[in-house]
Amino acid sequence: MPSVVGLLEQHELAARCRVDGLREEADRIQAELAAAELEWQEWVIARRRVDTVLAPEGNSTAEAKAVPDPPDTDTQSMPRKAAKPKSQVPVWREGLAWTALSLDYQRILNALADRARLGQGPLTCQEMAAAFGMEVVPARVEALRSKSKRLVARGWLAEPTPGRFTLARGVAGPGGGS
Repeated sequence: MPSVVGLLEQHELAARCRVDGLREEADRIQAELAAAELEWQEWVIARRRVDTVLAPEGNSTAEAKAVPDPPDTDTQSMPRKAAKPKSQVPVWREGLAWTALSLDYQRILNALADRARLGQGPLTCQEMAAAFGMEVVPARVEALRSKSKRLVARGWLAEPTPGRFTLARGVAGPGGGS
């Protein structure tokens, strides 16, 4: 007759094997998601380039109007829209809504706003990549660093210590710039 401890160990081993299998599956899905996001971004860039080439001379897109986002939205749970064509990072000013930025920049601001709301302090680009479900590789991290530095230069973010980013003073939640 098997002992109770032996039976418990068998159940524990089976549960651990199931957890390990699910973790492997989750890692595989994360890798597929990262590859799909990369492919999607490449198509967005290609479409932007074609739009630029085919746009009539002197017909530039107007700057995005400052319209507040709906309250209590989470960019990770919302379906992502295509980035704004010819997206540029405007200099932050009082009352300028986050919607003036492309979705990639809004995603960075949302992550930092969440951190500030939870009192968790600055965020590194590696932490951002992991939080966004991206593969934490130099190319991804450097792309986020470039975007974050651009947001710092335009007054949206602050970099209190090198490589660690927070919302700049006066930049508030997603609804607007105050």
